[in-house]
Amino acid sequence: MANTTLTVMSPEQGLSRYLSEIRKFPMLTKDEEFMLAKRWSEHEDPEAAHRLVTSHLRLVAKIAMGYRGYGLPIGEVISEGNVGLMQAVKKFDPDKGFRLATYAMWWIRASIQEYILRSWSLVKMGTTAAQKKLFFNLRKAKSQISAFEEGDLLPEHLEQIATKLGVSQQEVIDMNRRLGGDSSLNAPMRADGESEWQDWLADDDAISQETQLADNEERGIRMSLLQEAMEELTDREKHILTERRLKDDPVTLEELAGQYGVSRERVRQIEVRAFEKLQKAMQAAALERNLVNA
Repeated sequence: MANTTLTVMSPEQGLSRYLSEIRKFPMLTKDEEFMLAKRWSEHEDPEAAHRLVTSHLRLVAKIAMGYRGYGLPIGEVISEGNVGLMQAVKKFDPDKGFRLATYAMWWIRASIQEYILRSWSLVKMGTTAAQKKLFFNLRKAKSQISAFEEGDLLPEHLEQIATKLGVSQQEVIDMNRRLGGDSSLNAPMRADGESEWQDWLADDDAISQETQLADNEERGIRMSLLQEAMEELTDREKHILTERRLKDDPVTLEELAGQYGVSRERVRQIEVRAFEKLQKAMQAAALERNLVNA
């Protein structure tokens, strides 16, 4: 961080001990966080940076636990998340009006995902965006359809996941097999067998409050970006996109074609163009707010 060396305890020193120790760091109020962030941004005060980082180590551990099924040491995953957290503190602008937890979540997740991608040869060797999406979303997709069977997926589950994630069924099979070595949540963390992985998955009040706040603020930011980006669309584009992409029960192309007196293909073209415009507008707005990497 600039010319300042910030020392943060490492989970490699003993994960069980590390998780216990980081719970001791106090949470910051909004005013405390703002003043510390100003001290760092204006004066590069190392003590201010240290307090900002240590007060959010539980958030990193919480996020890192969500990536524990990729066959990588969870201590290393947490360490990479801590790197993302320190980058977030370095670039955090308190005058933007957001809490550090909201901003840091983007950096923590990005750092962890980059580490995982670097560590997996299959993903590192020329994968497509769809395959990366499959890599990080397969478990969630399986959970949503209650596909908890061991080994290969049932044909109906395989078809559902492939369609949902936009990849071939063979890609789903290959990725599921590579990720099949997920460790048990009941695996002991220590030799004495007294502490299991699942013991760390239950939210204590401090972590759940912080994570809930960050999730709520992130959701609010996304909605704000969406509303701002929608203003870039024409009334017709806005209506078609809303009816086709933003409703739980989308209107058919035939219905919209009848409303506008055009062909189904024309409605589809307008929908695609509107969605592309929306994505670009949201990305530009996020960059302007300094919420993603330039």
